[in-house]
Amino acid sequence: MLPNDHPLNTGRTSSSPLILNMRGVRTRPLPVWFMRQAGRSLPEYRKMRENIPMLDSCLTPDVAAEITLQPVRRHHVDAAIFFSDIVIPLKLSGIDVDIKPGVGPVISEPVRTQSDIQRLRELGDIDLSPITEAVRILCAELGNTPLIGFGGAPFTLASYLIEGGPSRDLPHSRHMMTHDPTLWSTILSWCADVTATFIQAQVLAGASALQVFDSWAGKLDPKEYLKFALPHSRRLFDQLTPLVDGQGEPVPRVHFGLGTQKILTQMHSAGATVMGVDFHTPLTAAQDLLGSSVPLQGNINPALLTAPWSEIRAHLDDVLDQGASSPGHIVNLGHGVPPETDPDVLTRIVEYVHLASA
Repeated sequence: MLPNDHPLNTGRTSSSPLILNMRGVRTRPLPVWFMRQAGRSLPEYRKMRENIPMLDSCLTPDVAAEITLQPVRRHHVDAAIFFSDIVIPLKLSGIDVDIKPGVGPVISEPVRTQSDIQRLRELGDIDLSPITEAVRILCAELGNTPLIGFGGAPFTLASYLIEGGPSRDLPHSRHMMTHDPTLWSTILSWCADVTATFIQAQVLAGASALQVFDSWAGKLDPKEYLKFALPHSRRLFDQLTPLVDGQGEPVPRVHFGLGTQKILTQMHSAGATVMGVDFHTPLTAAQDLLGSSVPLQGNINPALLTAPWSEIRAHLDDVLDQGASSPGHIVNLGHGVPPETDPDVLTRIVEYVHLASA
């Protein structure tokens, strides 16, 4: 149960276009936000991040709050996404992890043996205080605009933990899946639990929705996903399901992965109430797979953000047309904002979608 002063309970965000569409009630206009809207595409972000390492910026409450607010002010999007990183729970639990420019998360001592498991610990309230403080700052500033909390799905988080960084083929993870499934299960169960704690802290502090990113789930075929990933994603979502408002309505739960059309229904079965759709998957195809009752989020192709406006506009019209049969449609990208994106294009997209869907 959420606190009485939570934005969903006070009415500040419960009637927002984002929350209504996530709960299956279409609005005019439709809501828009962008994955990775806070970040490298914004000059104000680059200026603020000068001489501040990525993970430090995530764990400094006033910095994380300001970066989260920047795209809301500039683009007038219908939601803020909490500025953090899926490896922050690893950092807070004592894992030596850093974000290397041009590389991504790098872990100095990967977890690959039973003895390595001893280094994994649970998170407490003190560990999470930078997160909850940043969320409280944001909720005071955002007014009626909802904040979305987020975390990484166990499979994606574990892939970094086991591989030691980004990996195209996940050789250590795949070896562990087949040769030591007990160790694999132990690591992913821990990843599920630590991420659940991370997301719960954001929601209880004021986030009105949550999104679970399974960035690398598309590397698995359906049988592999069912056996090695889905049980642990369910474990994560099972811990998030009790997050309900004073009316018993669940906090909306979005699940997103890249290249996941072949496993979209299985991903939904993990416990999401809304499915994020990547740009490879037509929204009509996603709706056919998921059924008519599941709200959708997506799925503008990020590669088109540098195209002429006439081409972008035609693509937006197609996305809106394809999402027309969804009980709720949250317009978003089918992946994150590329760093080279002109911010003015994003602002123009928000304006156009609001106008075209009104």
